[in-house]
Amino acid sequence: MTASTTRRSTAKAGQSVKSRIAAAGAIAVAGTLLLTGCGDQTKSDDTSSDKASSKSAPLADKLPKEIRDKGVIRVGSDIAYAPVEFKDKSGKAIGIDPDLAAAMGKQLGVTFEFQNGTFDTLVTGLRSNRYDLAMSAMTDTKDRQDGIDSDTGKKVGEGVDFVDYFNAGVSIYTPKGKTQDIKTWADLCGKKIVVQRGTVSHDLAKAQAKKCPAGKKLGIQAFDDDQQAQTRLRSGGADAGSSDFPVAAYAVKTSGGGKDFEIVGDQVEAAPYGIAVAKSQTQLRDAIKAALDAVIKNGEYDKIIAKWGVEAGAVKAATVNGGK
Repeated sequence: MTASTTRRSTAKAGQSVKSRIAAAGAIAVAGTLLLTGCGDQTKSDDTSSDKASSKSAPLADKLPKEIRDKGVIRVGSDIAYAPVEFKDKSGKAIGIDPDLAAAMGKQLGVTFEFQNGTFDTLVTGLRSNRYDLAMSAMTDTKDRQDGIDSDTGKKVGEGVDFVDYFNAGVSIYTPKGKTQDIKTWADLCGKKIVVQRGTVSHDLAKAQAKKCPAGKKLGIQAFDDDQQAQTRLRSGGADAGSSDFPVAAYAVKTSGGGKDFEIVGDQVEAAPYGIAVAKSQTQLRDAIKAALDAVIKNGEYDKIIAKWGVEAGAVKAATVNGGK
């Protein structure tokens, strides 16, 4: 995802940069997946990755002792962002992030426990020690690293560190067959767009609205989660929506059996997703990086990325604070 201070990325409207995730990824994203309910974003809903044992974990000693002793890493996540993280019919968190977390848990000998929350509160949850990590398709940006509110340019916190694990851009989608010649962000002037609040898509929309000429205002409708935004677009309440590419592609593939939406134009703002860690937790950050590198090296990472059909967004190594 993407959000202002907790945004999935900082963006500049009108910049048209194709992501490393190609169109082929869009076709593959959801092949055999089922779209499921995503739960109440306002409540904490604990769901855990596979159990891990520190006895057989090669990287357990890298963790801070208090976390190693507890055997649990608390992960703040907006579990309504298929296919990155969402819930199956039983209410368990599934998707790219939970699968990667489970694989890292085996390396570290701990369980990654996913706790549901609205996306724009996740970094605040890190600061208040509600979570140990935030893993929620969050774009690594300099503003987030430095604790800068991207709307005001003012410092609002100490910032966070990121362990980057995937690359994604932002896409625009419309009702199928009703594109209204929308291909770029500039084409949205005079129209209405739905987005998830606090995301890169929200930032792009606000930036574009400032550029629209008089008499062609861009109407922005922001929602707590992406599912609400999609529902509004399906009902005819807007002309377009925007999400991170994997999410937009999944919605296009699955919503209404593929009959509801279509992606228009190119992706923009290709940037890394990062696992957010409090600045003070350098040992935890380095342990997460080591675990991710191990999962990449042993091949589990590639298998997980291929399972969800987003191979073009794969990285070759974990990076700390690679966002610009």
